[in-house]
Amino acid sequence: MADGEARIDPSLTTDPRPLLYDSVHPHVAEPSIVTLTAIRTAAQEHRSSCAAELADLQPGSPIARDLALRLIRCNDDDLPALLTSARAAKENFKPGIVTYSRKVFLPLTNLCRDYCGYCTFRRDPGELGAHTMPPEEVLAVARAGEKLGCTEALFSLGDKPELLFPEMRDTLHHLGYKSTLHYLEAMCELVLSETTLLPHPNPGLLSAEWISRLAAVSPSMGLMLESTNRALHAPGAAHDNAPDKIPAKRLRTIEEAGKQQVPFTTGLLIGIGESPEDRVDTVLAIRELHERYGHIQEVIVQNFRAKPTIPMAHVPEPTHGEMLRTVAVTRLLLPNVNIQVPPNLNAPYYEELLDAGINDWGGVSPLTPDYINPEKPWPHLEQLRLRTESKGQQLRQRLPVYPEFLPALVRRSGLVSERLQASRDGEGLAKQKQRVAA
Repeated sequence: MADGEARIDPSLTTDPRPLLYDSVHPHVAEPSIVTLTAIRTAAQEHRSSCAAELADLQPGSPIARDLALRLIRCNDDDLPALLTSARAAKENFKPGIVTYSRKVFLPLTNLCRDYCGYCTFRRDPGELGAHTMPPEEVLAVARAGEKLGCTEALFSLGDKPELLFPEMRDTLHHLGYKSTLHYLEAMCELVLSETTLLPHPNPGLLSAEWISRLAAVSPSMGLMLESTNRALHAPGAAHDNAPDKIPAKRLRTIEEAGKQQVPFTTGLLIGIGESPEDRVDTVLAIRELHERYGHIQEVIVQNFRAKPTIPMAHVPEPTHGEMLRTVAVTRLLLPNVNIQVPPNLNAPYYEELLDAGINDWGGVSPLTPDYINPEKPWPHLEQLRLRTESKGQQLRQRLPVYPEFLPALVRRSGLVSERLQASRDGEGLAKQKQRVAA
């Protein structure tokens, strides 16, 4: 299943006989053949196998696909051992600390040509809430965030909306720009030159030229891979009518960023119709690019949250157990890469994901909401600190670029390098600023 597609045996959908299922390891069995003794024996052998393999793991060494596939479906008896191994891998990588980025969220435009089944962010022109931020609004929000100690300006936007909407072309013409990416480039430069914030753009698919241009005005950028399962583009599936979510296209952007040595954030979105095997294959696709180029600074494991107004409103959300297993397996597949989960999407028990080996909470804003998931407020930073410390970890503020990627960036000339040098402390984390009370 190199392409990430689930393959279903046709006989499973046509055989009228009653089936028995193990809730964690779904498989078909003959009721007249399978006995309780056989089930217990098989389960015990599986537990013994998983426990033995986990005991033999060396922290810092990535696990293979076949083991990852077994672990991501592990039963509740094996889960504590899986979490223990993942936590040990995290401590081997970055012991004792968990980071976050203090940011402002800048939704440059929510017009988008993609129609994803789980999205409430995107709008069509004329739809209630459709908005493109003018330069003065961008700068006002950035300056307000600067006063509150923010160091990151996260730019999120729809993917090339002017290709679909003449209204967006008119807006860009009025602003004086040829395309949404030209406008993004200018706004990154505005924030970089007029504030101390560091831009981190998430603009969708990018060509080699645009990666180079945006790298001149931002130290890092991002694009969620989401899933390598092409079946998600089938009619009625999550990525139906979302041309920019084709996995091969997104992998090309991530690879091009690697060729240019741009620190890059990516990740997977779980619960949108993919299988546990797809989740493993998505992480492996990311791992392959990182092994080749060394540029993946962070992998986000993001969970789908249902909302009443989306086409996927009635799709079940991933369980807490699924999140623990997926995060832990991601850590074991990527033992030396920063792993993040969004705390606001995993409330009220988000601190339990520290047991699965994460070392970062992502961007948290004291000023702006999560425009992608506006119904899920950020945790208060003091609460985030207390919950992190309850798991024996110290919470530290980082820049949008992780410390291990800073040396190469600060050696370059230009304003990005100057801002990074002024913003980092001796460990490569965020230098603490004097903050103005909100």
